[in-house]
Amino acid sequence: MYKSDFEIKKELCEIGRRIYNDGFVAANDGNFSVKIDDNNYYVTPTGVSKGFMTPEMICKVDGQGNIKEANGPWKPSSEFKMHLKVYQQRPDVNAVVHAHPPIATSFAIAGIPLDKLIMPEAIIFLGAVPIAQYGTPSTMEIPESLEPYLQDYDAILLANHGALSFGCDLNTAFFRMESTEFYAKLLFYARMLGGEKEIPCGEVKKLVELRKQFGVPGKHPMEKLCPGCYEGDDTCSMSPTEANEKYGVESSAAYHGFQPLPSQVCPTPSSSNKDMESLVAEVTKKVMEQLNK
Repeated sequence: MYKSDFEIKKELCEIGRRIYNDGFVAANDGNFSVKIDDNNYYVTPTGVSKGFMTPEMICKVDGQGNIKEANGPWKPSSEFKMHLKVYQQRPDVNAVVHAHPPIATSFAIAGIPLDKLIMPEAIIFLGAVPIAQYGTPSTMEIPESLEPYLQDYDAILLANHGALSFGCDLNTAFFRMESTEFYAKLLFYARMLGGEKEIPCGEVKKLVELRKQFGVPGKHPMEKLCPGCYEGDDTCSMSPTEANEKYGVESSAAYHGFQPLPSQVCPTPSSSNKDMESLVAEVTKKVMEQLNK
């Protein structure tokens, strides 16, 4: 569904309020953007709290990062370079969100990827979240560090910096940021309670098949996560970590060599909160039916 420029700016401000109120940013941290067409983007301003933005603060830039529209003292975020790298590498992406969710960022600081398969919803809608190499903010170092992961993932931790998520629309990109933080929180709590128990590879394969059936948009790295499932074995009882160790597969922090699922088209006719919430509810119902068999 077509949205006017003003509606897109209002949506950016609303996501800013959500991110700020959720504690995913402090002070003037964070930045996000929306793709208008192949050479035009709306991006949040630098030096402004994302919880208190107004539409006139939103800036317009072109595909080279040049300012096309900026009112008064507001200038686009200097970190738009990493957004642009995502747009260049992923034609299916129409929005990018960068924030500093506390627990996910703590994993990034500790050098621990979010790669343990512990929740059906996280497996279906997010997959895993690797860590990109550290780079100096506002330079090309961060965009270059993202490149190895962009074709396989929809959320990436930035070493000692924060997290980046992206999707076919702004709400999807925000939901993935929310899911990344929730995933990190669950993993953190599980380790405080003695350690996580991963879902067996055979069950992971079923969840990935459910993702395909529901046409969830974006990328997913785990079609061939468990080597025991390569021959179609749905009864593999090893955890992905055990399977990787047994078959000598590289750490699941970066699933290089695994075949990602193809991108799906963003839900139509529009990609509203209601559409995504209905999809999540329907998939969750199917997951619970599978687990209760």
